Amino acid sequence: MNASPTPIALFDMQAQQALIREALDARIASVLSSGRFINGPEVAELEGQLAAFAGVAHAVGVSSGTDALQIAMMAEGIGRGDAVFLPAFTYTATAEVPLVLGATPIFVDVDPDSFNMDMADLTARVEQVAREGRLRPRAVVGVDLFGLPADWPAIRGLCARHGMFTLDDAAQAFGARLHGSPLGGHAEATALSFYPTKTLGCYGDGGALLTNSAERAELYRSLRTHGEGGSRYEVLRTGMNGRLDTLQAAILLCKMTLFPGEIAARARVAGWYHARLSGQVALQAQPAGCESAWGLYTIRCADAAERGRVQASLKAQGIPFGVYYPKPLHHQPAYQAAHAAGFAGAPPPLPVSESLCDQVLSLPMHPYLTEADVERVCAAVSAGL
Repeated sequence: MNASPTPIALFDMQAQQALIREALDARIASVLSSGRFINGPEVAELEGQLAAFAGVAHAVGVSSGTDALQIAMMAEGIGRGDAVFLPAFTYTATAEVPLVLGATPIFVDVDPDSFNMDMADLTARVEQVAREGRLRPRAVVGVDLFGLPADWPAIRGLCARHGMFTLDDAAQAFGARLHGSPLGGHAEATALSFYPTKTLGCYGDGGALLTNSAERAELYRSLRTHGEGGSRYEVLRTGMNGRLDTLQAAILLCKMTLFPGEIAARARVAGWYHARLSGQVALQAQPAGCESAWGLYTIRCADAAERGRVQASLKAQGIPFGVYYPKPLHHQPAYQAAHAAGFAGAPPPLPVSESLCDQVLSLPMHPYLTEADVERVCAAVSAGL
């Protein structure tokens, strides 16, 4: 009787945990013994390691990737009457933060090959909003989708011409590099998420902000603690409760010991996928100078019908998959009114974002996949095409 094949995980946190369990237990026990569950020394230690890894001057730990985006926008005073430009094809957190602050998200179409913001469409939307004069162009939130760096030199140039703030939503991309430089310093601020399935994930929620600006870092530290500054209970500004828990910082410190090797392993796994799937199905493009962190490995099927066949083939083999994302943000009920309000007339179409939602399929991706695992996944994909 043949043994069943080893299950393949979409994300595998257990294999990683086995490697650092002793260190995790020691770190957690240390925090429990100290009783410093808020702003313990582990938070500052982690911030130092994050800044060093990313090659930036400052890292500020916060409670989630979403809160990182919100704190960064609060520090710039973004609010009512401001336009914040962001891709229509991404996770909801990127769009909900401007709305929470009273600003208007302006959805931008994406490139069909890289899945990141289309610079021609972004430029057209910024110029249209500026020309109409109903909203102030204030910020561009570039998303490094699935781990692939956005076109930051082009985004910075556009923002410099229009006096806009650059914010990198690198929730899926910590560990990526652009033209040899780590993500973290390519925008004025970079938001990280430590959600458990991210390239660097904790065992709960967590996030961080990276910046080279001492002034911004000081603001971020104040805003994450209810706007306090100077001395405790001295409230200088309206803030929020957005601190990173000491326990999560301790966990992340353990994971940082593995992180460089895990990023290299993700690239190796992506190479195995490339070798087997190239020419069979469209793969996310890797523009010159981009080194993806491979937060997700995503293929693009010809249409919804082909994707359905591939999904059925994977399911028959017990192989997990994900669809990120099944609906573009401008079609989500929560954002339809904002989308319509962004322009004087009918909002421009976003055809690529709409098509990708019917085509994309994410395959298992984590550092602990074997080449045999990838072979099984690719065989199932090929059978469904």
